[in-house]
Amino acid sequence: MVESRIRAADIVGKTIISEETGRKFGIVNNIDFITESGELLNLVVDQSTKHLSDLNLKIDDEGRVQIPFSAVKSIGDFVIVSENELI
Repeated sequence: MVESRIRAADIVGKTIISEETGRKFGIVNNIDFITESGELLNLVVDQSTKHLSDLNLKIDDEGRVQIPFSAVKSIGDFVIVSENELI
């Protein structure tokens, strides 16, 4: 089986979409991770939409919304996240 790897640079700039509703949430600006282990923590969202703001998620020091990486379901042309896991 061939394992495909995705680099962080390939994710930055992609549009984030809700799995359940298809709503746009914003654009991936950066990825927070633990340097020692490489564990992915959050997607940092730029240009967040009202739909995402209504979910009252964690905000970073620069006022950008953070989506827990555990909510990411797939990465391709878009980053698909489960809205149910954000609530």
